[in-house]
Amino acid sequence: MFESKGYQILDQSKTHYITSTVIDWVDVFTIKIYNEIVIDSMKYCIANKGMILYGFVIMSNQIHLIIQSRNGRLSDLLRDFKKFTAKTILETIENGETENRKDWMLKRFEFACKSNTRNEQYQFWEHGKTSEAIYTEEYYKKSLEYIYQIPVKNGIVSKPEDYIYSSASEYIKNKNLIQEFKTN
Repeated sequence: MFESKGYQILDQSKTHYITSTVIDWVDVFTIKIYNEIVIDSMKYCIANKGMILYGFVIMSNQIHLIIQSRNGRLSDLLRDFKKFTAKTILETIENGETENRKDWMLKRFEFACKSNTRNEQYQFWEHGKTSEAIYTEEYYKKSLEYIYQIPVKNGIVSKPEDYIYSSASEYIKNKNLIQEFKTN
């Protein structure tokens, strides 16, 4: 049986571009409450866990982050973030009255859990990951531009700053949820 060892980030202190995908690409983030769980968790991690968030976008079935850990423990930060968001979203699905795909979604997450002994009942996030260290300001800018253009390329909005579940508008308007990139 295959079991992922999770994130194995070599340089824990560097800024990374991370993509996390929902199991089977289930379109969970088409519902507002699930997006709010992710946003609230990012805010909590910024305030309490040392997350430095440079940019993000939440699409229907995955999230893209450009983040760093203040304490140089990015793998632990990502593990905690993903564990909390998965647990909270799954509880919301189980207890919710508004999710008409509830049974189907929970069966998908339950089936995915069977191939991984670390999960007890459900698996929400895929274990495969995209994680790339960002060593230059040029690569940082390209990564940020890339994630901000995803909703535009998918025809959801015409301008990145119009997409509600992205830090693009905050970045453009210099709001304070995200920080300016600094090379180490």
